[in-house]
Amino acid sequence: MARLDVLFKHLKDQGGSDLHLASGMQPHMRQHGSVKPVGGWQPFTDESLRDHLKELANEKQWGHYESNLDLDFAYSLPGVARFRANYFNQERGAAAVFRIIPEKIRTLEELKAPAALSALADLEQGLVLVTGPTGSGKSTTLAGIIDLINTKHSKHIVTIEDPVEFVHQNKKCTLSQREVGNDTKSFANALRSAIRQDPGVILVGEMRDMETISLAITAAEMGVLVFGTLHTNSAPKTIDRVIDAFPTDQQQQVRTMLSESLAAVVSQLLLKTPDGRGRMAVHEILLKTPGLPNVIREGNTPMIHSIIQSGKQMGMQAMDDVLFKLAEDGKIAAEDAFHKATNKARFEPLVKNLG
Repeated sequence: MARLDVLFKHLKDQGGSDLHLASGMQPHMRQHGSVKPVGGWQPFTDESLRDHLKELANEKQWGHYESNLDLDFAYSLPGVARFRANYFNQERGAAAVFRIIPEKIRTLEELKAPAALSALADLEQGLVLVTGPTGSGKSTTLAGIIDLINTKHSKHIVTIEDPVEFVHQNKKCTLSQREVGNDTKSFANALRSAIRQDPGVILVGEMRDMETISLAITAAEMGVLVFGTLHTNSAPKTIDRVIDAFPTDQQQQVRTMLSESLAAVVSQLLLKTPDGRGRMAVHEILLKTPGLPNVIREGNTPMIHSIIQSGKQMGMQAMDDVLFKLAEDGKIAAEDAFHKATNKARFEPLVKNLG
C-alpha cells in the first residue's frame, strides 16, 4: 500500500475532486470547487514528496518524470477510485495534482443531463464537440454518453485518451481504450489507425493540434461518430477555434468540411450550488439544422445564437438562458451566473434583486 493511499481515501470520503501536493506545503484538496488544506499533515519536503510520488509510478513512468519534469498517468486504488495524476516541478521542487475518477460511470440520467445529450448516443455519424474549461466535467459527460451507446447499440468504440480515465466494460459494444504514451505515441497516430479499425464511435480525449482536428473531421466525414473535446466555452467560439487551428489558406476548405460533418456542440460549465455542498453542470447545446452548414461555410458565427434560439423545441439551449433560469430558481448563485454570462447587463437586475 502506497503511503498516499490514505489521502486518496480521504479525498473520496470527503467528496473532494482534486488533491494538490507540493514541496514546502501541506496537502490541499478541492472540495465543491474550493481548495483548502487537509488537516493532520505536515508540509512535504522535496525529498519526502518525491519518495511518496515514486511509490505510485512504475519504473518507466518515473524515468519519464525525471527526464521531462512532467508526467501524466492514471493510478488505480481498488475499492476507492481511479485518479488522473499529473507530476510536475515548480519553484520549491516536486509537485503533483490528482483528479478523482469515480469507479462507477454515472448515467446521463443520474447526471440530470438535458434529454438532447441522450439523443447524441443515437447518432450514426458526425462530429460532436464537448467543450468547456478544465474541471468542468467534460469527461464525466462523455463517459455517460459512451455508456449509453454501450448499453443501447452494438458497435466498436475506440477511445484515445491521455491517460485513460473512465474504464468501460463491454456491454453491447466492443471497446478498445488506448492510452497515449502506453498504447500509442500520439492522438494523431491513434486516430489515423482508428479509422482502419472498423469503428462505429471514436472518442478523442483532447483535440490539441491541427493534425488531430483534421483527422477527427475526416473520420466524421467517412461515416464515423466522433466525440472530441476543446477548451472553449460557447458554440460560436468552438467553431472559430477549430477553423483558427488551420493556416489561412486552408480555412475555407476546413469550413466546408466542418459544415458537413459537425453534428453538435455541447459547451459545459460547472457551478457551485448556493449551499456550497455540491456543483451543477450547465450546458449550451447546438444541434445540426438545415441552416447550420451554410452559416459555418460563410463564417457567420454570430448567427449561431439565432439558430440556438429557434431550435429550442429540438433541445437546443443558450448558456445565458440556462444560467438565468437556474439563478432565478435559486439553484445557483446569481453572482456566479453573472460572472459566467456573456450578456452581463441582462443579469445585473437579477444580482441586485437576489443579492
